[in-house]
Amino acid sequence: MENLHKSYGQQAAVSDVSFEVRRREIFGILGSNGAGKTTAVEILQGLRDRTSGHVSVLGLDPAREKNQLRRKLGSQLQSAALPERLRVVEAIKLFAHTRNVPVDVEATIGTWGLETLRNRAFGSLSGGEQQRLFVALALLGDPELVLLDELTTGLDPSARHATWDLIREVRDRGTTVVLVTHFMDEAELLCDRVAIMDRGKMVACDTPGGLTAGSGKPVTITFSTTNGYRPDHLLAVPGVESATRAGDTVTVTGPGQTVVHVAAALAEHGVAPADYRTHYPSLEDVFLSMTGHRLSEKVPS
Repeated sequence: MENLHKSYGQQAAVSDVSFEVRRREIFGILGSNGAGKTTAVEILQGLRDRTSGHVSVLGLDPAREKNQLRRKLGSQLQSAALPERLRVVEAIKLFAHTRNVPVDVEATIGTWGLETLRNRAFGSLSGGEQQRLFVALALLGDPELVLLDELTTGLDPSARHATWDLIREVRDRGTTVVLVTHFMDEAELLCDRVAIMDRGKMVACDTPGGLTAGSGKPVTITFSTTNGYRPDHLLAVPGVESATRAGDTVTVTGPGQTVVHVAAALAEHGVAPADYRTHYPSLEDVFLSMTGHRLSEKVPS
């Protein structure tokens, strides 16, 4: 995707967005509600036309070759729902027919742990069970790429973690995953790389570790000590920005490489704290510094 733009009249929903998804990775698109995430993904699968820009998905243009693309692409949309009375086994057969792909229904049920749910109506399933079914439907026909939009919204913590395991399993089976989310922990724990979107623009794209390392925010080191230890000598350690003590807790700040230097300096002084801890900037810190607001906050107009 290069220089993607989508506007409605004078309002730009997506503006000059460019990124490339690598095969067999979980690629996250992270942003607040209204950031343009869903619009971008709907353009990727040919559900919306772009205003301008170049889009290629598995070598196909979704605007001109959506029928060919549909056979290689699986998706679960943010507004996905099924008739309340439709049984799980019926849903699998129906989706296999509408997608015109050969499907071994029993193998699909077994692969995604739906044996005990096969004759249950969709309306009777829990949130986690519904998402398990949606993942199974999105993977019918073994697509090369699957798009998952806000898959865990509304789920309880247990169901969210179970769904994360499903997403990892999808990737481990060789399928490329594009995951749209507004949950910071989801992006940080699941994604190989993350694109941060805000107000229709992409403001960063890197691994979660790369984003935090490049944020410019310091690493904080904490440890406990007694016997009147003073951390003043740590101020001479390369990179250390501050070294303070409050009660029995010492706090040191500096860039990432400072962690090793501080540990070495403590060893030289015969200090070996049992609770030496490093606290790196979080993806939430990165998001706030790049966008000016927290992920949970409403996007400023």
